Amino acid sequence: MFEGKQIGVVVPAHNEEALIGRVLETMPSFVDRIIVVDDASTDRTAEVVEGYRRRDGRIVLVRHERNRGVGGAIVTGYKRALQEGMDVVAVMAGDGQMDPADLPALVGPVARGELDYAKGNRLFSGESWRMIPHTRYLGNALLSLLTKIASGYWHVADSQTGYTAISLETLKKLDLDKIYKRYGVPNDLLVKLNCVNARVRDIPVRPIY
Repeated sequence: MFEGKQIGVVVPAHNEEALIGRVLETMPSFVDRIIVVDDASTDRTAEVVEGYRRRDGRIVLVRHERNRGVGGAIVTGYKRALQEGMDVVAVMAGDGQMDPADLPALVGPVARGELDYAKGNRLFSGESWRMIPHTRYLGNALLSLLTKIASGYWHVADSQTGYTAISLETLKKLDLDKIYKRYGVPNDLLVKLNCVNARVRDIPVRPIY
C-alpha cells in the first residue's frame, strides 16, 4: 500500500535471467503485486522468477507462448492488474535499468489523484548526457519532439522511457487491445492518453546503464 492505495508493478521480461532477480529483490515493500510477464523467453527467465515467486507472495508470473513484444507484455500485465483491482499500476523493465528508488515519486502523484499518468524523464538529470549513449540520447530527443506533435503533450519529454505509473480509472478508459505491441508503446500510449484527456506529467528519474 502507498498512501492508502494498492500498488501493482508490471515487469515485462524477455531473456532477462541475469537481471530479473535484482529487479525483484529491490522492489519496494509498498508494492502489493508484482506482475512479471515472461514474453516467450528462451532462457531461464521464467525459472528464476518462479524461484522468487515461491518466496514472495506478491509475485505473479504470466507467460506468453509466443513473443508479443514489450508493448504486448505490458498490455498483458495491465489486464492482470485490472483484474486484481490495483489502484495504481507502474511499469518497471526487467533489465534493471529503472531505479526502484524513483518509484515513490512516480506513484505518489497518481495515488493522490494529482495526475492520471506519471512518466519518468531521464533527461532532467545533468548526468544524462554522460550516462546515456549519445546516439540514443539524440535519437530520443528527436522521437520526443515527434511525440509532442502527435500527442499534444508539449510539456512532456523523454517519450521513450517506459518507467511509468497510471491510475486504475485511466487504465479502464484505454482500449488496451489497440495499444502498439512493440518498442513504440510509450509514444503510442501518450497519444491515446490525450484522447481521454488524461493529466500527464514528467517525473525526474535516474538513468541506469
